[in-house]
Amino acid sequence: MTAQLSVGEVRSVQIDKIEVLNPRERNSRAFTEVVANIKAIGLKKPIVVTPRTLDDGAEHYLLICGEGRLKAFKSLGETAIPALVIVASDEDAFIMSLAENIARRQWRPLELLAGIEQLRDAGYTAKQIATKTGLAFKYVQGMLTLLQQGEQRLLVAVEKGAIPLNAALAIVGAGKDEQAVQAALQEAYESGTLRGRRLIDARRVLERRASLGRTIDKNTPRKRADVSTSSLVRTYQKEVERQKLVVRKAGFTQQRLLFVVSALQELFQDENFTNLLRAEGLDTLPKYLAERVWPDGRRA
Repeated sequence: MTAQLSVGEVRSVQIDKIEVLNPRERNSRAFTEVVANIKAIGLKKPIVVTPRTLDDGAEHYLLICGEGRLKAFKSLGETAIPALVIVASDEDAFIMSLAENIARRQWRPLELLAGIEQLRDAGYTAKQIATKTGLAFKYVQGMLTLLQQGEQRLLVAVEKGAIPLNAALAIVGAGKDEQAVQAALQEAYESGTLRGRRLIDARRVLERRASLGRTIDKNTPRKRADVSTSSLVRTYQKEVERQKLVVRKAGFTQQRLLFVVSALQELFQDENFTNLLRAEGLDTLPKYLAERVWPDGRRA
């Protein structure tokens, strides 16, 4: 993995001769802005490529940096683009491209994780990845631990700021011990790193992790539970119990309401009490209660 780089030169390179090493999805709005800027003022910074020779002797290049600019030039109908041509081995070109993608200011969480994982698979240590990408060593080390455990859902939550990295690592360390998981959340709450909306988001992530698994795979359809006679009966029984509970709560609420109405009717028969309410401007009731306390809907 020793780099073999040389100071390059900027020259015009045919777009159709450039191969993108690490293609990625782009934000359509941001890409439109890039195209507009290039159209208005031209290319401010050349892309970076490394030359290759095909079996037939034809000239070819691997893109190291500048996929967005390359696509923008192509969308504008250009056939060539200014490029800084450097000499790099296949492995170094690949690693440089990965590092450039990770170091971008705007990235998607899964792209960042994939990049760190690819660097790890290429044999780089957490310290080397941190040096190449500009990310903090502790952050990279923690993310690699989560990657090793297959905790993709927690990784994305950490990257989005929904769960602190330390809390995520504590959750992984807790395994299936629910009390230990809750203790990790409590510690994050007490330290002030997980409060308010973030605490709600963290609990939601853990619920999804428990029900849907640790990984996120949009291409894998969720498994639907098999419908059987027994499952339908169980579902029906649960719904019946839920309806019974609603009826019991409604009956209890009605009894309390009748008690309130009866008590108010008795109180309003006390002239001293009503005079006191009038003096304080408190002699009115909500329409629902007024219709039951006073037969004509008006106070006595």
